[in-house]
Amino acid sequence: MDMISILPDLFLTIWTWRRKPSGGGGSGFSAIPKIASVGCGFSAISKVLLSLIPSGGGRGSGEGGGCGGGGGISAIPKVFIFFIAIFMLWVVIPSPSTIRNGFSILHQVPEGHVGVYWRGGALLKTVNDPGFHLKLPFITRYEPVQVTLQNNQVRDIPCGTKGGVMINFEKIEVVNRLHKDYVHDTLLKYGEQYDKIWIYDKIHHEINQFCNSHSLLQVYIDVFDQIGEKMKDALQGDCRHNAPGIEIISVHVTKPTIPESIRRYFEQLEEERIKVLIAIEKQRVVEIEAETNKKKAISEAENSANVGKILMEQKLMEKDSARKQQEIENQIYMDRQKVKADSNLYRESKEAEANKLKLTPQYLELKLIEAIKNILSEENAAIKKILFEENTIICQLRWFVLIIEIETSS
Repeated sequence: MDMISILPDLFLTIWTWRRKPSGGGGSGFSAIPKIASVGCGFSAISKVLLSLIPSGGGRGSGEGGGCGGGGGISAIPKVFIFFIAIFMLWVVIPSPSTIRNGFSILHQVPEGHVGVYWRGGALLKTVNDPGFHLKLPFITRYEPVQVTLQNNQVRDIPCGTKGGVMINFEKIEVVNRLHKDYVHDTLLKYGEQYDKIWIYDKIHHEINQFCNSHSLLQVYIDVFDQIGEKMKDALQGDCRHNAPGIEIISVHVTKPTIPESIRRYFEQLEEERIKVLIAIEKQRVVEIEAETNKKKAISEAENSANVGKILMEQKLMEKDSARKQQEIENQIYMDRQKVKADSNLYRESKEAEANKLKLTPQYLELKLIEAIKNILSEENAAIKKILFEENTIICQLRWFVLIIEIETSS
């Protein structure tokens, strides 16, 4: 019997077995031997289904007897039934995701993931984006790999400190991301559980290394705030050299669990430290207030000094302005006097030049006549008598002397 004629009987029997109740006289697995022998039960079930499908040949006549009889059925309906059975297996079978991924043909890659594929255990180079895709059932296996930010929580990490005290970190969160371009290389080298190697196991190792080199006081109080950053640097350093596709975004560390007696001691120590900090803070406040008052006094003194300096500068500016104003007035007076002197000089020089031009014989004769006229006035009667009572020579001589005196006096 060829494979095409067997497959419809096979999948119809599986469907009937899945729908059949398991109670009563038989088990749900009673049809499995018949699958191997392709017996009469398969033929009866397939005849019921194939009676609804038109075929080119006649059906077998033996219904109650053996498995004989029956004509051939067209290959096209059988192939159609085959694909319907595969689809029913993919949709109906409630199985784990790995089994469904093996049976399924059509599969969906969710958003934020890429689809990777294995065939015969070998990782394929195909990496599909989110959406619907097809693959070969039973042969090709598919798994979604997240390429967005993911938060891996590493729990219960025991470690011993430098002093030998055992502590336990209940939870450490590692925010990381696998870059899409490195998905194939990372899975090829480290498999699907790559994060177990480079995050979970690595966190255990790094935490123990850190605790071994620090005391309990340092781990629990002094350098606790640095643990997350140190873990991030350590993980990213190893991933950069060995798995460059893994990016460590941040590491969040919770407070470790320590023995109760030590915890109470640390609480008391923390209370004392807080009291000391409060005292230091109070002292700081007092010092700041004193410094503020000092700065305030200095500022007031500087303001007073600046005000006095400004007033002094204002007075000096007023004096300087008055001095400059007086200098301007003096300069104006000197210029006025100089102009006046220059004017007098110019006037006198011009008068002298005019007088020089006047010394002509006619002018001198005119002046002589005017002088004589003055002499001959009533007030100079004595002189007039002297001049005119003497003889002519003496008169002329006296006249000549008088003229010389008049010229000299002028």
